[in-house]
Amino acid sequence: MKAEKISMRMAGEIVLSENPGKIIRKWREIFGASQKDLSRKLKISSSVISDYESGRRKSPGSKLVSKIVAALIDIDEDKGSTVIQEYTKLLEGSRFFEAILAIKEFSEPRKIKDLVKSVEGEFLVGEKNIENNVYGYTVIDSVKAIMELSPLELAMIYGTTTQRALIFTRVTHGRSPMLAIKLTSLRPSMVVLHGPVKDPDPLAMELAKRERIPLVLSHVKEIEDLIENLRGLD
Repeated sequence: MKAEKISMRMAGEIVLSENPGKIIRKWREIFGASQKDLSRKLKISSSVISDYESGRRKSPGSKLVSKIVAALIDIDEDKGSTVIQEYTKLLEGSRFFEAILAIKEFSEPRKIKDLVKSVEGEFLVGEKNIENNVYGYTVIDSVKAIMELSPLELAMIYGTTTQRALIFTRVTHGRSPMLAIKLTSLRPSMVVLHGPVKDPDPLAMELAKRERIPLVLSHVKEIEDLIENLRGLD
């Protein structure tokens, strides 16, 4: 039953996503499986998995999606079902939902510049990516997320796509959010830091440069106003 719940969510996200390959990669990385691990379970070439994840192949049909999901579940069960057990705790517990202040998938993609304007932001890193697409956002209580959430729970803040803005509130320097992102191995379209940020941490900016993640500082004063501005995007 536990595996069934996570299987349904995984399959639904992949099938409904505009970029199913990236969602396959997201779940594969959450389960700690390499492309070779997955291809071995499916008895296909790892290059096929790579082609789907990169978008070189068209969206896999529902039959293959079901096989991919089942293979990832099998891989986790071989390791003691650690991901399945933790995901079940996530659904039953409250700490994950307490850390997420707002989450949204856009009906149409927005540009990074639209998000920057909405949060009254300034670029710390990555201004050249201003025209890149963003497909959603997650507003996060950074203190609760970093202090209380596990790596799997941190990965789940991405919703249905990693191509989103992660907006960390209650930030003083910005190092912890960037370290948390590095821990998950998943990369968002952009990261927004919401104050009171006095001096942006040099390591945070260096990590953003190395990971090629646009890093923005928001000048909206109140969290409620920040969320209200974001809601106006869709």
